Amino acid sequence: MPRPCKCRFINTDPHFFCFKPQGIPLEGLELVELGLDELEALRLADLQGLYQNNAALEMGISQATFGRLLEKAHNKVADAVINGKALMIKGGKVMRRGRTFTCDGCNKDFTEPFGTGRPEKCPHCGATSFHRSESERGMGMGRGRGRCGRGMGGIKVLGKEQDTEEKEVENK
Repeated sequence: MPRPCKCRFINTDPHFFCFKPQGIPLEGLELVELGLDELEALRLADLQGLYQNNAALEMGISQATFGRLLEKAHNKVADAVINGKALMIKGGKVMRRGRTFTCDGCNKDFTEPFGTGRPEKCPHCGATSFHRSESERGMGMGRGRGRCGRGMGGIKVLGKEQDTEEKEVENK
């Protein structure tokens, strides 16, 4: 029996959850599911250009696991693009490292770490009017629940206890 999947840290919320070929109804397409952890691996390696060892540290997994995750994500994206399939982003055993806010002035998102208090202004435009992103509302850690979630709503927000635990692990 394989060991359970380790929870992966993510720092991004996708704004879109489905990509498909233009002009073809979604019902007529085969679906390829890309996990939130796979999306984060693509973001860290391909968009930010991090080396695998640094990206693996960001996600809280080993470099070998990150490499397998990235290869799986590349294969899924290539399959969807080349074979004209719909790409659905959802699922995965993930946990967020920070809080995401949306600025009311410039409509851009920005992330702040837990335990730092409410930010004073938007780092993009300096506006003082912003709100927590809708994707995070109601997803705090409840009693008796595990630290990670699954599925579309499975992004779990770190509570203060988990945030402290995370810092202790990073400092060791």
